[in-house]
Amino acid sequence: MFTGKPSVFLLMVNGQIESADFPEFDELYCKYSYVYGHDWAPTTGLEEGISQITSKNRDCNQHFVWNFPMEITFKSTNPFGWPQIVVSVYGADLFGNDVVRGYGGVHVPTTPGRHKRTIPMFVPESSSKLQKFTSWLMGRRPEFTDPKVVAQGEGREVTRVLSQGYVTISFNIVTKDLKKLGYDSIPTNSHNPVLSDV
Repeated sequence: MFTGKPSVFLLMVNGQIESADFPEFDELYCKYSYVYGHDWAPTTGLEEGISQITSKNRDCNQHFVWNFPMEITFKSTNPFGWPQIVVSVYGADLFGNDVVRGYGGVHVPTTPGRHKRTIPMFVPESSSKLQKFTSWLMGRRPEFTDPKVVAQGEGREVTRVLSQGYVTISFNIVTKDLKKLGYDSIPTNSHNPVLSDV
């Protein structure tokens, strides 16, 4: 029986995109996808998904509730490129066109257990008032061709954005063989993963 050092570790993620807060809009849906490093590979579960359209709660909070499940398992040899989840929220404008209402992203938590994250959302903004009016008139608002750019630094340094809304996600995290490969997660209050050699 082989009892040597494992060659990979596993990161099991399940949870749900619980709710959103976009006071100015109604009837929204969301999409999610993962962004991860070259050493990472999904072994089971879905890398991306799209929710149902939901209406704003009629209570005083006026949240959008999706409770949209997500589940995936990754394997890797190296924590560099720890997975991030990117969420995009969409809804119809006055002309019935689907337009983006917000982009956001957060690292998957590095410590096992249950976690909740609130992601601030933003949208790209036109660079001039004329472009803003023209895009509104044509029903073609500025948006990213690939929402995964939110989790990457390239191409975003010159993008003007407008903050609007929040999305809340809950995670249940399980790791396997991370310590056996010489890594240990350190609990942190930030949204960025911190890993140290043991």
